[in-house]
This record gives sequence, structure tokens and C-alpha cells, in this order.
Amino acid sequence: MMLNTIYLRRANKLIVNQGDQSEQLPKAYLAAAMRNIEALGFTFSYPLIRALRTLSKERFEALYRQLEADLRVLVEAHVKYQPMYPDFPVQVMREDDAELYWNAIVHYLTLDLPGYEPGDRPPLLDEGKLKVIDLGSKADFHAMIRQLMQAHSSISETDRADIDAAIQDSEPDELATILPAEIPYKENAGFVAAALLKHDKANMQLIGRYFRTATDVLRLAVAWSDGDVSLAAATRFRKFKRSERRLLLGLLERCHPITEDMLRYKDRWIRLGEILHPSEYKQRFPRCEEAFDILRNNKPFATFNGRVELAFQYRQVWDLLELLMQRPGEFARRLDHLLRSTEHTEYVVLAFGQVAQQVSTPVLLQLKNHFARRHERQKLRVFFPKGIVAKAFAVPDTLPAIDEAACQEIVRLCNETLIQRFSALPPLGVVYVDERLKNYPVPFSQRSASKALRTIARGSRLPIAEGDTIRFFCWWKEGTVDGQPTGRVDIDLSAVMYDHNWQYVEHISYTNLRSTKYQAVHSGDIVSAPQGACEFIDLHIPSIVEYGGRYVVATLHSFTSQPYCNLPECFAGWMMRKRPGSGEIFEPKTVANKVDLTADTQIAIPVILDLWERTVIWTDVALTRYPHYYNNVEGNQKGMVLMGKAMTSLRKPDLYDLFSLHARARGTAADTPEQADAIFSVEKGVTPFDIEQIMAEYLA
Repeated sequence: MMLNTIYLRRANKLIVNQGDQSEQLPKAYLAAAMRNIEALGFTFSYPLIRALRTLSKERFEALYRQLEADLRVLVEAHVKYQPMYPDFPVQVMREDDAELYWNAIVHYLTLDLPGYEPGDRPPLLDEGKLKVIDLGSKADFHAMIRQLMQAHSSISETDRADIDAAIQDSEPDELATILPAEIPYKENAGFVAAALLKHDKANMQLIGRYFRTATDVLRLAVAWSDGDVSLAAATRFRKFKRSERRLLLGLLERCHPITEDMLRYKDRWIRLGEILHPSEYKQRFPRCEEAFDILRNNKPFATFNGRVELAFQYRQVWDLLELLMQRPGEFARRLDHLLRSTEHTEYVVLAFGQVAQQVSTPVLLQLKNHFARRHERQKLRVFFPKGIVAKAFAVPDTLPAIDEAACQEIVRLCNETLIQRFSALPPLGVVYVDERLKNYPVPFSQRSASKALRTIARGSRLPIAEGDTIRFFCWWKEGTVDGQPTGRVDIDLSAVMYDHNWQYVEHISYTNLRSTKYQAVHSGDIVSAPQGACEFIDLHIPSIVEYGGRYVVATLHSFTSQPYCNLPECFAGWMMRKRPGSGEIFEPKTVANKVDLTADTQIAIPVILDLWERTVIWTDVALTRYPHYYNNVEGNQKGMVLMGKAMTSLRKPDLYDLFSLHARARGTAADTPEQADAIFSVEKGVTPFDIEQIMAEYLA
């Protein structure tokens, strides 16, 4: 059941269509199943056990087969791990340099692995905490999907695929419970409407409520053509049937005004117009035909943004205020620039205060955070450009100073506006907010987030679990994608160590399999993967810290230059091991997290470790290939240092601040979770991993 696959991955829950209570499943069946999934790091809750015992043997076996397959994929135990040295890590540490060198040369020339037989390994001595799978319901699943649609920020490709599957599976009466009355984030609205249309479950009445601007309609055409709904990249539009052309033009005709909005993406609208043929329908959709005529023939048309840019150019502050107050969202995004452009900052603040209520919650939170820290000078400013690839740009922080009183007043206005807005939501009662949530940024944009075992906002700092050794792993496979052979694929796993000033210490990679200065070891470089290949790195945290290391950047390089999106499968993750020599090299129950690598890039940085603070910084970012070197760790030092500095100095709004605002507006504070009606923490209540709930309910 596809829905259970999604439900399990997103919420650790299962839907069970319970049977007759009179005939219970034998305990031996259930005990054997639970013992098997314990090896994967999971167990059942008591409500789920009770529901499973109502199933017949045949129904339980069918459910269990699918569950085990899904769990194996979740922790990446569905593939075979055969490192170059089967007794890693001890084997690599004890072999002499000549043997390691000879094995590498023979493998590069023949693609054969050394013929080592694995020795006897002691049983796993690490006891990981089991993840509990709970009993769910179809109503709860649909509520989760509806929350995704109602997110007040962009969602990931995985989120969109889950929505698509839920729409495809739903019956007409169920669809009414899934679809919200409004989809606030327009990228999501375009995708949802396109999914409904693709599955023949939409009409003008059903989807028309989600479209208000020409750009909304453009996003629908892009999503319907399997393009980038963020509009960061151009899309090759599909050929629309006549009924589909009429639907798109009908939606566009209802928007007002349309010409100015279409001019924002002029070239794309012209290309779309060549497919829609609006002149064929000029009697039915006259406003569309007129707008396309202006775009195609470059007829003069004054735009709002043109007037704003002109006013900025000539520093016409009063004209700017009059213009920007008409569009509060644009006012908020240009507020810093405006304050830098005038001495009359008090009037700018006053004008913004009059329209702040019309600015979205995500933008207000970011404004509040920005101006609260405006005078904290940082070496770098970090940007995550819009798009489906998680790339980060860091530039020197050269922003001119702004009057501190104006900054403080902006922060006060944002606080007051947010508290007033949140106070209109249902009361929370007594509220506990965990201070550790300061380590977790608000998930404003998940557009480029990779599929992971536990999805979390980029920049989050997770505590490193118990144990002295962290084991990174990666697995990839070559083959055929979309009918095109990949050729030989060589993915290189590396770990680069830096001190507290980001000065290079050492790296572990295929060029340096082990360190003599501290305990770190690589499992060996495999350069071809027709049946799949893997690499591991063990890092002993105390020895690295003692040697002077603080930061570790985990990286994956596509040495043979295929982008990850063109591979049949590629993923990476990490495990914590107290006794790395015990158990199998890959032990599913010890996997802390993993990420699927599917971006259109050749270099990935999934995480950065801060060993002083024993935290894992979730980065999930990509680098472009450095043009003057081979695509390996040595050739990308500058990019990795820059990303490392950028990601460890991020200053983003955090969940503690967001939930504290809700607590002030909707309840009273509690000192401990035991006293609270509503809990916001790392482990219970609303957690940083409840991303769809946060984006839908707490960013409203």
C-alpha cells in the first residue's frame, strides 16, 4: 500500500484495516516480526500491536513484507555493502603502505577488488534507541497531506511526490477532505492543481480558487509541464490540448491585472503564448489577447517595479513610500535598502508600521531576525538562491550601518504584529518551549531539501549521539537512467578536518586512507559500481579534538563528473559507533540519518561536524565543480572552507523564537513540560521534525 510507505517515512505510522477481534494473530508471528525489525532500529507501539493482532495470517504477512521492504529502504539496508577491505576499519589500519598502494593500482587497472575473505566479527555491542512505529489512520494521513498543501513556504520534491501519490489514490469524497480552501504559497498551489489535472480530478470550479495572478497561472503551466515551479529555471512547455489551453486562458482571464505581472516573465509568457494561441480565443478571452499583444510587440507599458527602481535611482523617498505602501510585501523586502537610502528613517519606520499587518508571517520573522542582528558585524552574508538545487552563496558583509533606533523599532513592530496575529489563533493553554530549539532554524524553504531518513531545516544543529566514533557511509550504482547509460561511475567520500579558525588540518579520502596523527580511516577507493559500491570513513572524535581539529566537513565528489540526478541511486549518511570493530560494517539500527543525493550537481556536503560542541550541522548543500582541478577534495578546498564558514555562522530565525511568540500570544509559559498543555521540544510534542505542521499551522 503506497500510502503506508509514505506514512511510515513521514510520521513513523501505519494504517491498519483491522479485522475481527475474535480471531487474534498468534503471538509468535508478531514476536518474530518485531524481532526482525529491531535489527533495523524499529519496534511497534502497543496500540499498533493490538491492531495487528486482529489481522489474519495472510493479511499480516502481506503488510509485514511491505513494511520490512520500506524500513530497509529508510535505513538503506536494501543494498549489499561490499567495501574494498571487508574487515574495515582494523584491516586498513594494520596493512602496510605498499599493500594498500598495490591494491589500489590493481583495482584502477582491472576494476577488480582484492580477494580478501571477511574474518569473524564480534556481535554488535552498540545498543541504539529503537524508533517506535505507531498506529495511524487515513484521516490523520490526509490531514498530514493537507498540512503540506497549506505550507506557508516552499516544499521539497519529496513532499510534492507524496502529495501527488495521495491525490492519485484518493476517492472523490476523500479529495474533498484533503484539499484546503486556500493554498497560501503559490508554488504549492501550482503543483497541486497540476497534480489534480494530471490525474483527471480537476475542473475550473475546483482549482479556480487557487489562482489570483498571472504568475500563479504560469506556475500551473510549468508544473503541468514537469518544470521548476519556483520559476528559477526556464521550462520547456508541453503541447496542451485545446481543452487545456482554454482552461489556462480562462484562469488567466479571471486574474486582474495581468499585463504587468506577465511582464515579470516576459520571455516565458511569449513561449507559452506560442502554444496557447490566445488570438484564437480573442472573443472569449479579450484581456489575455491584449496582454499577449503587448508582450509580443514590445508595446510600452509602465510597471510598478519600473517606477520603484526609478525612485530609488533618484532617491525620491516620499515617492518610494507612497509606492511601496501599496505592496506591503515588496516594502518589507526592500526595507533595508530604503533605510540606507535616506536620513528620514523615522518616516520609513512609521510608514512600514501602517502596513506591517499585511506582510506574511515568514517575511516578518525574517525581518525581525535581520534587524535584531543588523549591527552584529559578520564576515559573511549567506544566501540560498531560489531553485531546486541546494546551493549557497556567501559574500562579504559590507552593508552600510543603519540607525540603531530604527532597527529596534522595526523589531518591535514585527514582534507586536506577530503576537497580535497569533493571538487570533486557538488558545494553547499552558505552554512549554524547550530552549534547545534555538539550535533549529525555522523551515522557511524546503524547495531544495533532499529526501532523508529524518528531514530537518538546513542549518539545524543536532547533538552527536553517545559514542566516540562517527562512521560516514555512501553507496551508489551505475546503470541506465531515462534510457541513457551512465558509464563508469566513481563517487568519492571524503572528510576534511579544520581547526577552530577554519585552518586546514588534514583530510581522509581515497588519496589518504588513514591518519597516523589521530584515529581516522577510509575503507578504500572503489571506482566502478555496476552492482553498486560503497565507501566508509571512521573518525575517532577524541583523538581529532586532541590533535587540534574542531570542524569536519563530509563531502561527496562525483569524480567521473556525472551529476547525482543522473545516477540510478546514490545516498550517504552516518552512524555513531561506540565499538566500531563489533557487528557488521553497516549496521542499520545505528544509522543516525541519511540523505538521498539527487541534485543536479557533482559535489555534495550533507553535514558538517562541530566536534567541540558535539553537534552535527545539517547542511544539505551543493557546490559547483571547481574548473581548474580534478573533482576531488584537494581541488575544492576554497569552496568547502567558504561553505563551512557560512554554514557554521548562519543567523536565521529559530524555532524557539517562533514558538515563544505563539506562547506569548496564545497561552502562559510553563517551566517544565510536565506542567504544560502544549509542548514544543526536541523529543516530544511539536518537534523540529514536524516540518509540515510547522509550515502550515505556525507560519500562518
